[in-house]
Amino acid sequence: MSRYLLRRLLLSVPVLLGISVVLFSILALAPGDPFGELALNPNIPPEVRLNLRKQFGLDDPLGLRYLRWLSAMLGGDWGYSFVSRIPVQMLIRQRLPTTLFVLGSAYVMALLIALPVGLLSAVKPYSVFDQIATTLAFVGYSLPTFFTGLLFILVFSISLGWLPFIYSSTIEATGIAWVVEHLRQGAMPIAVLGLFEAASLTRFVRASMLEVIPQDFITTARAKGLPERRIVLKHALRNALIPVVTVMALQIPTIFTGAVITEQIFRVPGIGSLLIASIESTDTPVVMAITFVYATLVILFNLIADVVYGFLDPRITYG
Repeated sequence: MSRYLLRRLLLSVPVLLGISVVLFSILALAPGDPFGELALNPNIPPEVRLNLRKQFGLDDPLGLRYLRWLSAMLGGDWGYSFVSRIPVQMLIRQRLPTTLFVLGSAYVMALLIALPVGLLSAVKPYSVFDQIATTLAFVGYSLPTFFTGLLFILVFSISLGWLPFIYSSTIEATGIAWVVEHLRQGAMPIAVLGLFEAASLTRFVRASMLEVIPQDFITTARAKGLPERRIVLKHALRNALIPVVTVMALQIPTIFTGAVITEQIFRVPGIGSLLIASIESTDTPVVMAITFVYATLVILFNLIADVVYGFLDPRITYG
């Protein structure tokens, strides 16, 4: 196992380097000037704008700028935001807790819905429950998060007035009231992301269980007189989760991208809204840091999925 992990980690290095080259080149060649607003301000002399461009090395050759960024990144320096004028690490640390709270809660919600619903649908295929669950899963997966988010705002905020539709980062309450207020304003973005992910995972859990249940080892377990509950939960579900783990591992990074739109709709002060604002203002260091972190998460969770395979299926060995 240790040799396998070391080999995979070593292979991840050139992959991340290639991703960083592509991302940096695209952002560097994209139109826009981070200091373009200064040129429109008559109170700021042109030499100030030129000095800023020279200070940040924006006029240097692309290769030199990339090597400078890479050496700084390896040293733990993610650069300074052109807009906020503060270190990128500090900017991300300010937004990260809110994003982790919303995304973590949404994914837990998705798992709590998808696993039992997908399991029951596969155990009783083509039943009334299965048909309703499958229909809702297709509808939930087909509706984009921006549509669901706007629908939630119309129903729960405007029509019923139960929940706030703007996520506030400054809550004056303390104690239990602070927790309740956080849950109230996070309920809709969590529900939007959680239901979307649950709809996708439910389909995979059901399909995987339907492939495992007719297999010979399940028939043998039934012939031995084992309880049906034990057969389904211990034997069938454990084997069915192997392909589902792959989907789950790949969807954890993609839920961050889904949060970009959801955070914009509900004005959640998280990483997603920071990414959109940085793209609009051509804040290259912030955009580069966030997109590179996303790419690293994809590779990391792929590795985690491969490791989890060994725990789910003892037949899988790592050479």
